Amino acid sequence: MTAPRPCGGGAARCVTGPPCSAWRGPAPLAVMEVIGRAAVPEDAVRYCLFAATESGGEALLRRCAEGVAVRLAPLLAAYIWQRQPFRLRYVPPRGETPAHLGGTTLFGDNVEDEWFIVYLVREITREFPGLAARVDDNDGEFLLIEAADFLPKWLNPENSDNRVFFYKGELHIIPLTESQEKEYDPSADNLTISQALTLLSNHSEEFLAAEPIRTAVYKRISGYPEKIQASFHRAHCYLPAGIVAVLRQRPSLVAAAVQAFYLRDPVDLRACRSFKTFCPEERVMTIVTFTKCLYAQLVQQKFAPDRRSGYTLPLPSHPQFKAYELGMKLAHGFEILCSKCNKVSPDSKRNVLSGPLWERFLSSLKEKKYFKGQMEGSAKYSELLRMAEDYFQQSVTKPEGCVEVSPGDEILTLLQTTTIDLKELEREAACLPPEDDDSWLELTPDDLDQMLKEAGSESIQSSNEEEQKYDLETVAESMKAFVSKVSTHEGAEMPWSSDDSHVTFDVDSFTKALDRILGADSEELDSDDLDEEEEFDFSDEDDEDSDAENQRPDQEVSPNELIGSLKSYMNEMDRELAHTNVGKSFTTQKKGASSVKAATSQSTGHDSGAEDTELTPVDVDMNLVTNLLESYSAQSGLAGPTSNILQSMGVYLPENADHTGSVEQQNKRLS
Repeated sequence: MTAPRPCGGGAARCVTGPPCSAWRGPAPLAVMEVIGRAAVPEDAVRYCLFAATESGGEALLRRCAEGVAVRLAPLLAAYIWQRQPFRLRYVPPRGETPAHLGGTTLFGDNVEDEWFIVYLVREITREFPGLAARVDDNDGEFLLIEAADFLPKWLNPENSDNRVFFYKGELHIIPLTESQEKEYDPSADNLTISQALTLLSNHSEEFLAAEPIRTAVYKRISGYPEKIQASFHRAHCYLPAGIVAVLRQRPSLVAAAVQAFYLRDPVDLRACRSFKTFCPEERVMTIVTFTKCLYAQLVQQKFAPDRRSGYTLPLPSHPQFKAYELGMKLAHGFEILCSKCNKVSPDSKRNVLSGPLWERFLSSLKEKKYFKGQMEGSAKYSELLRMAEDYFQQSVTKPEGCVEVSPGDEILTLLQTTTIDLKELEREAACLPPEDDDSWLELTPDDLDQMLKEAGSESIQSSNEEEQKYDLETVAESMKAFVSKVSTHEGAEMPWSSDDSHVTFDVDSFTKALDRILGADSEELDSDDLDEEEEFDFSDEDDEDSDAENQRPDQEVSPNELIGSLKSYMNEMDRELAHTNVGKSFTTQKKGASSVKAATSQSTGHDSGAEDTELTPVDVDMNLVTNLLESYSAQSGLAGPTSNILQSMGVYLPENADHTGSVEQQNKRLS
């Protein structure tokens, strides 16, 4: 197999035109069926790690799986997942897909889980250079969606399958072959995984993604692992002592409880009429660690407990009202989980912490200094060990034949095996650390604008700076450049750079197109065209020209003659419209401002009246800007066609402070 030519033009910016517009939304199911890709569940991310070379096989992948588990343990042991954890499994070969390590994680409403997994996959390929990884979700290649502004034109959802990989810690894109790119065939056959891995291992440096593409993707995952702590929110909660004990053993169970409460239905609430597991009588104040997504889901829910439940709330003015309310909601979530447990007997469960895999895992953690020098048996050591056990059970292995333990089963098991000291919990409640500030929940319009500008890598300027720097001439020139760009049924290309080459004019192509439009060849006209032609009353001069052309069928009309004839029609139309309401609705140039006179342009033989010998040209820029400003003002600060088009070209207009007469005032700036 010949190596494809490295892709060029990765920095070309095309926002709404082909093929970048295809990455703006979810990949259609029909496309996935065409390229043979199994659909990924909604709100889920799929990841696959392949051996870049065929040597090693299953043994290499399994060794890498154990090494990955140990390498990621310090990051994942304390991480709280929204729905499902990151979990790698050995997948045997099937069809054209070779053996690999892979998994699918539901991230639910917390999209940060998805991007954290992208970070993990990149780090795995950096730590284990023999692995190449690809990630996708129900939108398809979402990494390309993130870098849609910088993709090469040949890349689209139809031909991107098995072309985007993380390899040796860097993002790679395998391009089309030179013949495929020249034909620009969107339905070109996709690479198989084996073909892609062979090309990637032999030409990895050539297939490195363009710098703007990598920058866009890496910016999205920048800040890890420090960002993990920033994603947490610690809040005081007034909870039953049993829940406090459970969360100390398994802090990650808070996610399942929040989801149970957040997605509750009337059947779930039946179990909360009379709490059988977590009675409200033995409650203590504690501090609970949430993710910001989980905390927002819990605090924003409006809910009043059933009077029969025994959970009462103080007045909203009470200083600890929020802690009481959060605890009540969380208790409902834990009670719902316990009511749904599978009632599996303990004898049917296998202890996954007694096998050789756990022993090797624990030994590797000690070698990697996971316990940070803590003495075995100390409180800190026991806390780290519990987190390691939780991570091992959830993410590392599920032995074959092991019954999947539901969160409710795990909670009931922990309640049976944990000693609850109510007095000790009350003493600890008296000296709790302060909770985190939740002002991040409140988002002002200015904060939203700033976030959008930062997401688009736009410089943040004050309104005064924008008003001083923006230029209406730039608005007009940008709009002209936009109209001059290529557009198809898939969208229009945006003129992002002022250095773009000017649009070229092919006279021959224009002449042929004009011939087809005007019907120069009478043999191409159908009966409808002939009937339509008879309805028009052409001038004698036009008839003479037509007769002359019929008399010279073998002679070709020169492009200059054809364009001149078209201009004469246009000039005649201008003369007729000049004295109508349509003509008077346009702003014309000031006398003496332009040396272009209509009489000069009409010196080809037309003899009009004295009032028509000099037509004042229409001020195109003035009319364009006037209409744009009127449209922008009508948007009243909301999104609309004018702001969308101009902002996509990097032109930002200031807010309209003068709601009356603002258009006329700003027009003066152009003149």
